[in-house]
This record gives sequence, structure tokens and C-alpha cells, in this order.
Amino acid sequence: MKKISTPYMDSMKLTPYMIVFLMAVIFILMVANRVYQTKPSMLLVPAAMAVAGYLAGKSNSEGLADEVYDCGDSLLVRKGREEERVPLANIANISFNAQPSRITLMLDPPGRFGDRILFAPPPQVYWGPNPESDVAQDLLLRVGQARKPARRF
Repeated sequence: MKKISTPYMDSMKLTPYMIVFLMAVIFILMVANRVYQTKPSMLLVPAAMAVAGYLAGKSNSEGLADEVYDCGDSLLVRKGREEERVPLANIANISFNAQPSRITLMLDPPGRFGDRILFAPPPQVYWGPNPESDVAQDLLLRVGQARKPARRF
């Protein structure tokens, strides 16, 4: 089994909370330095940044699978404590988005996690106008082979 999802999923899930914590520290330091006496509106800046950072961080990791492993003829997908084995033949389509780096698997028939599985591939440097993921290209090739009907003579 080879892991084909990012090893940084835990960090991605902690980012919104780290942003809120950092903004809370800045807010407390501003109150301790009595910024509110000279410019009370300055206290709104860390509060607004905490809300915006939390929402942006949450939307960046929302719906992503925690781990995806390549098992040869299938993928093992884990979200929280649940896991599902998805045969390559059940993947109808694969799409890749470079910013943020995401791979979407469209399933037919739908599985335990629905008709789409979204995960972040390992970090990779993309060059050129049409960035491509090595993981997505490999999966596209293997899914195409798995979905071909067997020839009968």
C-alpha cells in the first residue's frame, strides 16, 4: 500500500484554530498596551482577521479525505474513523485542481462517502500553463484500464 494523499492533513485541519489563537494573542497584547484608549477601532482588526482566517482555513480542508492509499486494484479511503475500499473500476472520472492542489474522484456507483471523494495529493512543484499531478495522471491511466470491458472472442 502506498499513501497517495498529503502527509500534512493534520496541519491543514489545525490551521484555522492556530490563526484564531494567534489573533487572540495579538488582541490581548493590544488590550494590555491600552490601544483601545487611543484607537479603539484597532481592536476590530485582529477580530476580523480571526474570523476571516478561521473561515478560509475551514473551507480549505472541508470535505477532504484524511488518508488515501493505493492498493493496486483499489484505493483505501479514510475519513475520521471510517474507511472504504474503492475498486478502480468504480471510479467514473478523475479531476485535478492545482490551486489548491486537490484530486476529485467521481464514483459510479456511489460509495460510503457519496459519489465524490476529494483529497489533497502530496506536495509537488507544477510547471507550465497546464499543471498536472503525477498521482492524478497515474490514477487516470489505471482507472481507464480497469474500466475497459474485457475483450471476448
